[in-house]
Amino acid sequence: MASKGLQGVVIGQTKLADIDGDAGELIYVGYDIDDLAHHVSFEEVCFLLWNGRLPKQAELTELQRQLGSQRALRPEMLELLRAFPRDADPMAALRTAVSALGLYDSDADDISDEALRRKSIFLTAQVPTLVATFHRLRSGAEPLPPRPELGTAADFLYLLNGEEASATRVKTMDAALVLHAEHGMNASTFSARVTAGTKSDLYSAITSAIGTLKGPLHGGANVEVMHMLREIDESGVSPREWVLRTLDEGGRVMGFGHRVYRAVDPRAKMLREMADEVMRESGDAHWLELSDQIRAVMDEEMQKRGKKIYPNVDFFSASVYTTLGIPMDLFSAVFAIARVSGWTAHLLEQYANNRLIRPESEYIGPRGLTVEPIAQR
Repeated sequence: MASKGLQGVVIGQTKLADIDGDAGELIYVGYDIDDLAHHVSFEEVCFLLWNGRLPKQAELTELQRQLGSQRALRPEMLELLRAFPRDADPMAALRTAVSALGLYDSDADDISDEALRRKSIFLTAQVPTLVATFHRLRSGAEPLPPRPELGTAADFLYLLNGEEASATRVKTMDAALVLHAEHGMNASTFSARVTAGTKSDLYSAITSAIGTLKGPLHGGANVEVMHMLREIDESGVSPREWVLRTLDEGGRVMGFGHRVYRAVDPRAKMLREMADEVMRESGDAHWLELSDQIRAVMDEEMQKRGKKIYPNVDFFSASVYTTLGIPMDLFSAVFAIARVSGWTAHLLEQYANNRLIRPESEYIGPRGLTVEPIAQR
């Protein structure tokens, strides 16, 4: 019996992440996501995913140095970004740029462990710069040079907005990157592993992942949440009225429910906490207040209807990213900034114990047909 969307099919083993959808739990290499988001940096999570353990101070310092030293774009990449249409989809721009990076790596086809680890660090360093640089160019501003002394979150916000972010904003951005770094065998991770399974190069595999994440059913969900918030805000009706009408008409309230989680998405709880801090500092909690009103109505209605549907990570990330000054159409690209660490970690696993990924399909078409001469068709 075929499984639609491979639901329930185990396609491999991993030591990187585990999700208990019924309990609402997510772990990276044995560590609960709540513990990580509260106590370690994104760079520490990168090290954890790539090495199977948290770094010692000297190891973290060295990784921070390597990431900082590799953020700057080569002139050819900058010229490529300048040539992109200003109205290009940022995910399409990122997909094309990452693919182009492989052209300038003389060892692009080297899939030895040493080469893969070097390229994992390189791509994790380059992707934030690519996203921020494309945004500045399309906005008519000149790109800024990265600041190697800053962490990934702080440097990205600086490159994007043109000013150094506050400690609260950096902390929020960093925790968001931690929360999005890895999530098991999701669609983009699977597509990356399928590409790597053919022994294609790392750049091709990450390009596959970005192309998959670009889809609105995967990385674009938080964009739909922000569209919803703005629609409600501009509609002139109360959040309660809007939600009830949408549910009665069989529509979907964006940001609720998840393919895996049957309980509260643990990442959503963390983002809600961060939203409080960053919006208190900004002095504008409008989007968070609107989100809370929608959540309250949904909780009430789901209880009445005997359903269990909870907020997912996209529900609060939309308002958090907006408060951080990130344009709505960059939300998926920010997702990619974090997830490249998880993708590359999965690829290290795939290449180390590789087998071509080739599932079967169930044929349901006709049989026994015979060819008629073309004049009689």
